[in-house]
Formats: sequence, structure tokens, C-alpha cells
Amino acid sequence: MKMTLKAMLATLLLCMSLGLSSGVLAQAVAPINVNTADVELLEELPGIGPSRADAIIEERETNGAFESAEDLERVSGIGPATVDRMREQVSVE
Repeated sequence: MKMTLKAMLATLLLCMSLGLSSGVLAQAVAPINVNTADVELLEELPGIGPSRADAIIEERETNGAFESAEDLERVSGIGPATVDRMREQVSVE
């Protein structure tokens, strides 16, 4: 089946516009506030599953709010590498 030049250009234009719009959508997502988020929302952070999400909530209830992304290292199992992976997606305000 031959594809005409016009059809190929239309397909290319569609693929490019979809690719650009998905990047714009990704940038529009607000960071997750680790001082107010529930378990389900915390699980959206990279490296955070149900047990670590529970641990984040327990830590903030026991020892107070997180003042920076680095404060997440107070939670057992969260180290500097995990904080670096999620830094852009975390808010404390």
C-alpha cells in the first residue's frame, strides 16, 4: 500500500503535535505536598509504594511537618537517591 506524500506529512504532523502536547501536560502537573497528601497520592512519587507512603504519613504525624524534600530522609528506606528522583515532584508547602 503506497502512502502519498500528503498522507505521510499529515501523519508526521499528528505525531509531532501529540508528542508536544503530552510534554505540556506533564509540565502542568502540580508537585505533591508531602505534608498533606494521602497514601494514594504519595504512591505516585517515584520509589514510593504503599508501605513507604504509610511511613511518610506516620513520620510527619509523629515528628512534625517536612520542611524540605531532604527531610524525607527521616523516613526509613528513603535515602538521598530516592529524594533526588522525586525532588521536582515534591512540595512541602
